[in-house]
This record gives sequence, C-alpha cells and structure tokens, in this order.
Amino acid sequence: MSATFGGRTGRQGRLSSWLRGRRPQEAADGSGREALLLAAAGAGLPLAPAAHPAPGYRCSCDRVGCPTPARHPVSFAWQTQSTTDRAQIERWARHQPQANFITATGMVNDVLDVPLEAGREALERLLAAGIEVGPVAASDDGRLLFFTLTRGTPEDEDEWWPCELDCHPETMDEHPGLRWHCRGSYVLVPPAQLPGENQSVHWVRGPEHPLPDPLTLLETLTDACARYAGQEPDHANAAWPLGR
Repeated sequence: MSATFGGRTGRQGRLSSWLRGRRPQEAADGSGREALLLAAAGAGLPLAPAAHPAPGYRCSCDRVGCPTPARHPVSFAWQTQSTTDRAQIERWARHQPQANFITATGMVNDVLDVPLEAGREALERLLAAGIEVGPVAASDDGRLLFFTLTRGTPEDEDEWWPCELDCHPETMDEHPGLRWHCRGSYVLVPPAQLPGENQSVHWVRGPEHPLPDPLTLLETLTDACARYAGQEPDHANAAWPLGR
C-alpha cells in the first residue's frame, strides 16, 4: 500500500470506493445477512434484535415520532438479552427477517464513533502506518464506527470515559465529534438498514480483523476529528492517556 497520506492506490483506493457507497458484495446481498450476523457473533460481539425502517421514514416500533427510527433495540432488556449464541441468533434472524441488530458495548467490545470524513482520514493514516485497526463499519447517516476491545471497568472510576462524552458542551472542544460507546451503550451492527432509500450500516473492514486496544487508535482519531472541526487537537486535556 502506498505510504503517501491520501493516496488512492491499493487498499486506500478500495477504502475510498467503499466509503463512496460501493458495498462489499456479501454485505449488499440480503441472503448473506445471517452469515454476517453470525460472523460478528463469532468475533465475540454480543447481539440483540433491533427495530427496522418502516414506510414513510418511520420506525417499526410502536412509538409515535420515534427519535431514533430503526436504530434502537426492540427490548428494554437488550443488555441481558445480548448474546453470541449461534442458535439464538439464527432463531432471531429467521423469525425476524427485517430486523436490524445491535451489539452491546462495554462487554467485549467498545466502539469509537466519528464523523465519516474524519474517520476516513484517520483510517487511511492508521493503515498507512501499519497499525492494527480492527473491524470498521460505515453508516450512511455520516458516521464511521471503529470496533475495539472494551476498556472494561477501570479500578479508578475517574478514568471512565462515558459514551455520552460529546453530548456535554464542556467536552466538545476537547473531542469534537467523537463518541465512545462503552458500558451501557450499543451500536447497530452490519448489515443494518436505515430509513431512506439505500441507506445502511455496512462493513468497511469485517469482523475477521482482531479487536485492537482503543488507545492505539485514539490519538489519530482525535487528531482527525479536531481537523474536521477546524481546530488544532489538544492532547494535554484528553480524558484518557493517549499512549499505547
């Protein structure tokens, strides 16, 4: 692969094609849905059924004016329901053929969720540097999801970086656009359909790639998010240490 940042040869060229809307063939093929879900579970991602799009940009749930259509679990017990059990996932997938699935974070995996353009830049830099990235999913609502090992529950609770990090104005300047999904959170796992024509969540790098430690990706992701927001990154005020 070319080491030139922003190059479009080899793997980088394929990456850019995927992010412009081309899908890996197996992700675009509805018949491969169950196989993709089982591959995610086989990689250790605990899954649970989620809502799916309904006609008129609505959600399949009964809630009027659902604020997150097709993006939420169907059960309030999703944290205890989430599983990697193959037989259970097969039953869900076959009995609910339209359902999306979420993966619960903070158990086995966390997810670093960044704006698409910032994530594209960061991914190219990480791959060019030879850093093990792990699975990455793209969401057509403009996000890139980096799947990592979970940080678990640190002994020092002051180290804990909550998934609602970027919801608080005082933290936005430090980590613009970055969401760290950890315990108590979830994300859609590919293949998932979003409201709107041909809108989906799909793998850019599949779950066959081992989950990395999130701290090996964090500095590059925060740099890219800061540039995306039009400002210089401030590593001194990072909520977690950026060393590997």
